[in-house]
Amino acid sequence: MIKVFESERIDYVKVDPNLINDYLKMINDKEIQCFIGLKDITVSFDQEMEWVRENMKSDSTTYSMIEKDTNEFIGNIEVMHIENNKAELGICITRDKQDKHYGKEAMDRIVKYCYEELKLDEVYLNVHSDNPRAIKCYENCGFKITGEGKRPSDYHMIHQKEKENDKEYNI
Repeated sequence: MIKVFESERIDYVKVDPNLINDYLKMINDKEIQCFIGLKDITVSFDQEMEWVRENMKSDSTTYSMIEKDTNEFIGNIEVMHIENNKAELGICITRDKQDKHYGKEAMDRIVKYCYEELKLDEVYLNVHSDNPRAIKCYENCGFKITGEGKRPSDYHMIHQKEKENDKEYNI
């Protein structure tokens, strides 16, 4: 696996075909699907392999998260729709790795990566309003609800880069 960056407990690696079974288990989990906008679908091995091939391109900003202590798959995090120094973030964590504070650690780190490495000024995300755990996590990372999301039942949340003279990125 090709490590791109890291945080305290997580290595962020390029999407890797060796993780295909982990990807399939996560994406086909019905409890996970409901929070990432999918509706009761089953992704086949071939469909997921095509996704892996697309994301193995060198300019992809989708990263798999690997737990440093165990080398186990945590989930994926992605920087999408980069335009005008802004980008959308997406995160998906396997059911087994939830409630271990990986979400906050990963969001804090990807925000820092976006500002320092990608030189973005703002990141945003869409969250289902019936996902209070995710909303609290994002708020704890400095995101603020700014209005309706992609669907009327979603929230749009924004994290803005601090001014140049500030030392930290509000993370």
